[in-house]
Amino acid sequence: MNAKAHSPAAPAERTRPLYGVIAEYKDVDSLVAAARKVRDAGYTRWDTHTPFPIHGIEGAMGFGMTRLPWFVLCCGLTGLTVAVLLQWWTNAVDYPFLISGKPLFALPPAIPICFELTVLFSAFGTFFGMLGLNKLPMLHHPLFEHEAFKRVTDDRFFLAIESQDPKFGLESTKALLASTGVCADVVAVHGNGDKGVLPNWMKNFAIVMPILLLVPLAWIVTARHSTSPKTRLQVIPDMDQQLKFRNQTRNVFFADQRNERPRVEGTIPRGLLREDQHYYTGKTGPGESDWATKFPAALSLDEAFVARGRERFNITCAACHGQTGVGDGLVSQRATGKYPSWIPPISLHAENLLAQPVGQTFSSIRNGIRTMPSYAQQLTVEDTWAIVAYVKALQKSQAFPVEKLSPEERQKVQ
Repeated sequence: MNAKAHSPAAPAERTRPLYGVIAEYKDVDSLVAAARKVRDAGYTRWDTHTPFPIHGIEGAMGFGMTRLPWFVLCCGLTGLTVAVLLQWWTNAVDYPFLISGKPLFALPPAIPICFELTVLFSAFGTFFGMLGLNKLPMLHHPLFEHEAFKRVTDDRFFLAIESQDPKFGLESTKALLASTGVCADVVAVHGNGDKGVLPNWMKNFAIVMPILLLVPLAWIVTARHSTSPKTRLQVIPDMDQQLKFRNQTRNVFFADQRNERPRVEGTIPRGLLREDQHYYTGKTGPGESDWATKFPAALSLDEAFVARGRERFNITCAACHGQTGVGDGLVSQRATGKYPSWIPPISLHAENLLAQPVGQTFSSIRNGIRTMPSYAQQLTVEDTWAIVAYVKALQKSQAFPVEKLSPEERQKVQ
């Protein structure tokens, strides 16, 4: 039995608010049986404390579903809404950017940001919701002042009922717990008193620390709006400051004092040797109209080569020209009539393109023409020739004379 339970309450203890009562048990079975009895009695503001998790204790205590999932759901929906509105406002309202007739706002490209903000807000809701529901952080708890409660992490089990419970009555609650197989007297526990108050040094720290945190922020703001002849401070320099000459600066080492040195005559950069003019430019001579009428001899114009051209065409060109080459690609369909400045792509089956040499078609793809940009960065030289081969095959497929077909092929067409 606890001797302190029979001693009269000290004057300081009588002035502190009553937290509740606590009962001590020796084993799991006694605690679980007591929890069922307290639950059946209708108490709602109480808890059990054990040195290890007890399977089934939540059922004995009558726990319902926690409210935390609702907090997480609301925070996740808030993050999703913020992500959608933010991307819609920035892309479609505040700074619209027209790119090849694409919509100003579309859901598929917005999904990654929506996912990230949904997860971020849900994580915040989980973390801060848990802290709020558990009333954390708590610097001190009244149960810590009960001497026997120290054994809760070792070999004792406790059940505490708070005085704020609607059914709480000091004597009746003690009598209820005393009838549940306790191993010591049921003890009344009083509030935190002075132990729950923040120390003065923590209060001073909480006041001074935010002020100190403003100092580096003020220094950064001042540095951004001021100039200095000195190099700015860098924690990780990453070779930013080197002994080097910048573009268009003077270099007295050379006689002409030019920093950029002219290219040595008769030399080319490594890997950029272009001896085959036909293959790399589509021309057979220096004139503007010396376009090649045949494919380079280095290429194998077989079925696999044309199939490669079809694949590259569908990836690179069909977005505007369409898969049949008539200029009805998805980009053209979206932009036509919606944007007055949009110029539809020319049909690849136009008469001037049907008569166009293969070298000129190659040059148009590599260098661009009129509103069509250059695709030299997206395509290799060989892939460009493959697209030209496929385009020529596509053109012939739409205007092939019927009399040149075999009887079997005519029957298939019919």
